[in-house]
Amino acid sequence: MKKISKTTSIQKIESPDTVNTRLLKTIAYKYKNIRDIEICIEQPEFTSVCPMTGLPDFGTITIRYRPESKIIELKSLKLYLLQFRNVGIFYEHVVNQILDNLVSALHPKWLEVSGDFTARGGITTKVTAEYKGE
Repeated sequence: MKKISKTTSIQKIESPDTVNTRLLKTIAYKYKNIRDIEICIEQPEFTSVCPMTGLPDFGTITIRYRPESKIIELKSLKLYLLQFRNVGIFYEHVVNQILDNLVSALHPKWLEVSGDFTARGGITTKVTAEYKGE
């Protein structure tokens, strides 16, 4: 029987620094001076990697925001989120990184990012981070 080394990684784990925020494209919100809206976007197939074990983490990322003058272009958001597939990052950090990157791109009135991650070892985790504009 061949012994498998515990240090052998399942896949190459990327650093959170490899996520390219330039992929995020915005569109002008033309009703800026007319009314506020709330936008809710869900990505139910989000994946990243546990930085401790190298095993995949799965979850739903929910983004809710009230735009100031820009809205996110959805294809660019999808491509941005797909970059996390091989990134080794804790749940708490990925939610905050997505929040920070979207706030930088959109400058919204308000933005919230939640990650609802599937069970690992019998424990489920839901993380929410919020930005309140000036």
